[in-house]
Amino acid sequence: MCRIFSFRSVIKSQVHKSLVGTENALSIQSNYHSDGWGVAYYVQGVPHIIKSIEAAVHDSIFQKISGVVSSETVVAHIRKATLGSKNILNVHPFQFGKWVFVHNGNIENFAQHRRPLLAMVAPELRRFILGQTDSEIMFYFILSHLRQHISLSANNLSIKKVMSIVKQAVKKIIDIVGPCCVEEDGDSTKTYLTFVLTNGTTMLAHHGGKHLHYTTYKSHCIDRDTCPCFSFECENPSESGYINHLIFSSEKLAGDNIWLPMQQGQFIGVDQEMKLTIIE
Repeated sequence: MCRIFSFRSVIKSQVHKSLVGTENALSIQSNYHSDGWGVAYYVQGVPHIIKSIEAAVHDSIFQKISGVVSSETVVAHIRKATLGSKNILNVHPFQFGKWVFVHNGNIENFAQHRRPLLAMVAPELRRFILGQTDSEIMFYFILSHLRQHISLSANNLSIKKVMSIVKQAVKKIIDIVGPCCVEEDGDSTKTYLTFVLTNGTTMLAHHGGKHLHYTTYKSHCIDRDTCPCFSFECENPSESGYINHLIFSSEKLAGDNIWLPMQQGQFIGVDQEMKLTIIE
């Protein structure tokens, strides 16, 4: 299926190594997930999104973007189509206002579930659904639930509150389409709801069947002597609950980061203050 990479950091960080310059980088993975790519990065709180239907590994634009992007929040995705044609409208990330969403998975028998899912998307949001994918409808389904409880334009949101609302939305999706497959490498036609959602400050991920790894610290930071934000949490599990970076990736990436697997059904995220929250 697809592959996801995203991060939140207290400082602007470059992504070239993760997207291009390391073993198992996203561009390498696109040899097997070749139906398009997209990168979202935030500048002054506003998401900038670049997409293509080309395979990232052969796309000079992907190479260029990977070399120049520097941001506190980045979300990247490479697509292996399960639903929807090879069309720019079906390429992730999907975006509405400040919110950006990427999905690795599928909704089994989507054709029969599309109408009831769409019926639960707020009418004001429904008209922004332009593509053919289950992922895009899922995004607007979640946003519809969020807007009932919070302002979608707000910045300083409670990560626990956002997670709670998103968890309820995921439960409602499952009530309609059935449970997520528990076999991470199972039949690609089964239901998998692994995704990352962010508004640039709050970021969360859900393990919905397809594997997702995360990291909050390194074994050794090469910038420890020069970085103004270096702290104990950069090279150790956080004791305070606050972290300096959070990275999600479908595959463990080579380097100094200590990667941990997310568990089935788990939500992990941070708020504007980089307070780490994990719920089952």
